[in-house]
Amino acid sequence: MITVRRIVLVTCIASAAAMGVMSTAIAQNGGAIAARAQQNPMQWVDPSNLSDELVGGPYVVDPTWPKPLSELPGHEGWTWGAVQGVFAQNPNRIFVAMRGELPDLSNLKRQIVELDTEDGRTIHLQVPGFGMYARNASVGPYASPGEATDEYLGEDGVDYRWHHVIMVFDGEGNMLEDWTQWDSLFKPADPKVLSQGRVHKILISPYDPDKRVWAIDDGHQVIRIFSNDGKELLQTIGTYDTTTEKNARETGWRGTPSLTRQTGPRSETFGRQTDIAWLPDGTFFVSDGYEETRVMKFDKDGNFLMEWGQMGDAGTERRPGYFNVVHGIAIDDQRRVYVNDRSNRRIQVFDENGNFLSEWYLGDGPAATYHIYMTADQHVWASDGHGNFKFYKFDLNGRLLQTWGTMTPEPGGLWGTHQFSVDQDYNLYTAEVWGGRPQKFVPRPGADRSVLIGQPVRAAWAE
Repeated sequence: MITVRRIVLVTCIASAAAMGVMSTAIAQNGGAIAARAQQNPMQWVDPSNLSDELVGGPYVVDPTWPKPLSELPGHEGWTWGAVQGVFAQNPNRIFVAMRGELPDLSNLKRQIVELDTEDGRTIHLQVPGFGMYARNASVGPYASPGEATDEYLGEDGVDYRWHHVIMVFDGEGNMLEDWTQWDSLFKPADPKVLSQGRVHKILISPYDPDKRVWAIDDGHQVIRIFSNDGKELLQTIGTYDTTTEKNARETGWRGTPSLTRQTGPRSETFGRQTDIAWLPDGTFFVSDGYEETRVMKFDKDGNFLMEWGQMGDAGTERRPGYFNVVHGIAIDDQRRVYVNDRSNRRIQVFDENGNFLSEWYLGDGPAATYHIYMTADQHVWASDGHGNFKFYKFDLNGRLLQTWGTMTPEPGGLWGTHQFSVDQDYNLYTAEVWGGRPQKFVPRPGADRSVLIGQPVRAAWAE
């Protein structure tokens, strides 16, 4: 018995030691796997859970931000429209811009509808479907007004309300400011006859100590600059409802005449401008745009300096300096200008005088880059809106370093990320133009900052 017990005891000790070695090896191997995964430029792994699928990348979504619009007095039954713009001044001052309010769909009853096919058959579908967005907030006859279409059928007060075009929220999702005094400036005169108006993107120059707010109204062909508190309209750049003669004849978007019929000098007009980027002295560049096919350069006071760009062959253009849907712009610390040539699935790089430097071809897949963003540590992040629904990180040579994101109507999904912004705490804010919602993504505990979307330049202000 003594011998047997000794054998059992020795065996147990040996087994325990082996298990301990094995556990240590597994732990060390898991750490090694995580370390190797961290070095993989295409993927970040949560060291605390190596099996996490990371739908939100290195972030977790805050489903309570912002508070539902329907909770505001008098807004019962209404929700976000097409959310075009978002800009984080700081963690407690986040600007959101959208194309009015849409009816709340959170309590829809499913039903069966009949649809006719082109070959004469009748099919039955359940709407809304399971696991699907109930609507596209931006595109369609009853979406938010302000899109370029002649098929809009929505009625004001029934299918949409032109309220809360610009709002300001705190970090808890409470509305701090309501800029409804300016709603009428951006309102389409009549969406059914292609008279457009909206806030396309909303921005603050990193070199402006006054933190003036720039609202791009590509429908009315102007850029408006407001005081930071929204009480004053300080300046308007461009000519209201007026475009270039070239654009009135043929656009670089659909090859048809511009929606805007009145024309003026090229130096004083836009062609549905889309984005702005600044140099330290206040000089700024405008990507112009949906219909025009150029980059415009202005001095700090808004005086026109120069332009470059020509109309390309949409979808196939590879020649330098030719554009179709010039949808974003960014500048690095060497004063190089990065231009999102969206329809041609590429980013072109120029010096500040329009001399071509390089091209980043984004591939033959369904790329649809909506926003490009230069970080202070000199990386370019891009959001893909309706092609791949992801975020992409590039170095300044155009090498893809990281990607994450997926399309889902659940919080944390991405569908039409039209603009995004990062606050001083590395929280990420997104504006979904198709999904119809603003969202806040909070860094995961333990996430290395190198895998987060980096801080922007804030040269003249920190708060």
